[in-house]
Amino acid sequence: MTGPAATFGFRDVAADEKPRLVRGVFDRVARRYDLMNDLMSGGVHRLWKDAVAARLNPQPGEVIIDCAGGTGDMSRRFAKMARRAQARRGGPDAKIFLIDYNAEMITAGREKGSEPEICWSVGDAQRLPLPDACADAYVIAFGIRNVTDVSAALREARRVLKPGGRFLCLEFSKPVTEPLQKAYDAYSFKVIPQVGEWVAKDRESYQYLVESIRRFPDQQTFAQMMREAGLSRVSVTNFTGGVAALHQGWAI
Repeated sequence: MTGPAATFGFRDVAADEKPRLVRGVFDRVARRYDLMNDLMSGGVHRLWKDAVAARLNPQPGEVIIDCAGGTGDMSRRFAKMARRAQARRGGPDAKIFLIDYNAEMITAGREKGSEPEICWSVGDAQRLPLPDACADAYVIAFGIRNVTDVSAALREARRVLKPGGRFLCLEFSKPVTEPLQKAYDAYSFKVIPQVGEWVAKDRESYQYLVESIRRFPDQQTFAQMMREAGLSRVSVTNFTGGVAALHQGWAI
């Protein structure tokens, strides 16, 4: 391996190799991605996403970036919530930029239907195709751990947020008790790759996804990375005992 290193599951790979490897994973899982999320989490991921959308509280006229938005789970929530607020008090349409590195994921999402507020595009979280200070909110759900340079993605999020803009990141994290961690490890490493093999015919991709969760920084380490990227008033909310966590910050 030459050049800077990056993580790919439990492997260390060249940084310029990781995007190709991650793209391959999501090319393979795109068509079964939503089904597998339901099977792997027992549907709990939907409750976590609902909680994030409620925390964001999208409003008419807001510009929201849904980075690594995949098949559009979060964007659809934001569009519907903004439209309900618009029906109550008026105002212009919200605009939601769903940006994902993987074209197959976007294709799978658009085939499920869209909302008029959503603009779908392929793009890199480390180099967003958007101007400075253009967004009221930036959300990334279960995507940042797949980015080659997490710190660069955080700086880019800060760049595109307006003063007072909100940053929300939902990601798998570290369970807060040892018994829960042990149970979670056993489930993750024994059950999830097997389900991936049975349902998606792809054990390897789901092995990577499990390993990538273990390599991601814990709650406080990631919170400090957010601060170093220029985000302020950083807070952490654990879901399901820390199996997932919502990190929130502000561009001030």
